[in-house]
Amino acid sequence: MTTRIAVCGAAGRMGKAILETCNETDEVKVTAAIEHPHSSKLGQDSGEIAGIEKNTIPIVANISSILDEFDVLIDFTMPEATINNLEYCRNAGKAMVIGTTGLSDEQKAEIQSARNNIGIVFAPNMSIGVNLCFKLTELAAEVMGEYADIEIIEAHHRMKKDAPSGTAVHLGEIVANTLGRDLKDCAIYGRQGITGEREAKTIGFETIRAGDIVGEHTVMFATAGERIEITHKASSRQNFATGAVRAARWLTGKGNGLYDMQDVLGLR
Repeated sequence: MTTRIAVCGAAGRMGKAILETCNETDEVKVTAAIEHPHSSKLGQDSGEIAGIEKNTIPIVANISSILDEFDVLIDFTMPEATINNLEYCRNAGKAMVIGTTGLSDEQKAEIQSARNNIGIVFAPNMSIGVNLCFKLTELAAEVMGEYADIEIIEAHHRMKKDAPSGTAVHLGEIVANTLGRDLKDCAIYGRQGITGEREAKTIGFETIRAGDIVGEHTVMFATAGERIEITHKASSRQNFATGAVRAARWLTGKGNGLYDMQDVLGLR
């Protein structure tokens, strides 16, 4: 069975990577492409925009005009656009793969609510390697978390708008949940000035924004005598696209519900 995919943000870097991945993947087909209403790419062939062969799928601005043309929408755009698309998909019974970060608690609650109507894969990072790191972080927290100092360091390109990254926050949530803590109470975001000794049971975050760094994350578990570091470095956005397309295929035939990449990869 071929999964019909709509790509939101089709003219952006992630959108182009998803279009390219779909073009190279069996059992999926791009049947719709969407951009914001002010994009200069509206009406252009999405395949040509992505640097692959012409696919006769024009880029449109109105999701309502192509709701009958896809099975799964892949969305890596902005929070407001994602939630707008979610409402359309929810009403039309269309599944979604959501990789958008920077969502508020209220927006995340809307995604939680939509699970009753459609199938959704929602993950802060679609990379297969990063999701393996999520599992390794959980294991490390179980073994070392109670007596180690825990720090999370992330680096991204200069254009990224949210900080810390959704992946870094999720890593913190994994550690906190494993240790029975609330991340809102124990997170420390950056340090400056006379901060005093490090408080036990806190989880520190450091953010780097520079150049064209695709994405790097390290979780450090440090004690007085040793240090464990779990690190993932992305050199291309293609790995995120590969995970997103894999998630879209996995959603085909699944019932309503909210899933993440741990479900897609069978790591749960």
